[in-house]
Amino acid sequence: MRAVVMNGVGGQDVMEAVDRPQPAAGPDGVVVEVAASGVNFMDIGVRQGMFWTEMPFPRILGVEGAGRIIDIGVENDRFKPGDRVAWVYVPGSYAERIAAPIDALVAVPDEIDDRTAAAVMMQGLTASHFATDFYPVQPGDTALVHAAAGGLGLLLTQIIKHRGGRVIGRVSSPEKSELARQAGADHVIVDAEGDFADEVVRLTGGKGVDVVYDGSGPKTFQGSLASLRRSGTFCWYGPVLGGPGPLDIMSLPKSIKLGYATFFDHIHTPELLRARSRQLFDWIADGTLTVNIGGIYPLAEAAKAHADMESRATTGKLLLIP
Repeated sequence: MRAVVMNGVGGQDVMEAVDRPQPAAGPDGVVVEVAASGVNFMDIGVRQGMFWTEMPFPRILGVEGAGRIIDIGVENDRFKPGDRVAWVYVPGSYAERIAAPIDALVAVPDEIDDRTAAAVMMQGLTASHFATDFYPVQPGDTALVHAAAGGLGLLLTQIIKHRGGRVIGRVSSPEKSELARQAGADHVIVDAEGDFADEVVRLTGGKGVDVVYDGSGPKTFQGSLASLRRSGTFCWYGPVLGGPGPLDIMSLPKSIKLGYATFFDHIHTPELLRARSRQLFDWIADGTLTVNIGGIYPLAEAAKAHADMESRATTGKLLLIP
């Protein structure tokens, strides 16, 4: 079985496609033949030594994907060989096959293809958490969405619009503007330096936005604060790019509410994982959500996928295909 491992902490050069033993189904799990694996900023964080520090080397990268069950470890009433499944957090997903616990898997309906299923799990569940749970967008709300042409930003924009909100999208280059608009952004600000707040305030008639979704790192933090209305909500996410540093809570302006959102709080039980995933698949099936796959790479070119993602030049979701 081919898999992409990291042999140490560092840059893309620590990644290597190698032969590994075939996985075996555990007593509570199955073996899946992987059809597509998602590439996420979390994977870059793992490679850089931010996560999985307790795991020995070499480590198989990746946590997200979709495929077909080829073996089961125990009879169960949920899955059988031949079933199509997807997952959002099963370490070792950059591989041709993976052993996965049953509770980490969701059934993929016939109308959703494997690549779409693999592309929507991490970013779709995250976007769902942000717009329906962390800050439940209401009709008439205005949101500022950073990285609006990325995989998460495109899905988040569509969910906000579905809930009756208005979106101001921020993108880093003019080439990304049209993609954000196609997803439903009402206004798009092109900015690569963190100089966007005055335009946000102008677009909201001096009021500021109801909610900011910011995973762009410390460069945008102060601008996001300045973009909020009084008692607005700041949704901060994305640890790989770093945080804003220590905060004096009494220095926060305008009675804003600031929180760090993680999608595991949205799917903290297997039942919620299945329910939230089913909602995403329903939205895709009925046309509410369109999943943009911005790059497809052979499994052996995982290092190139990482390099392209780190360049911040990509749009949509990046996938690896065994």
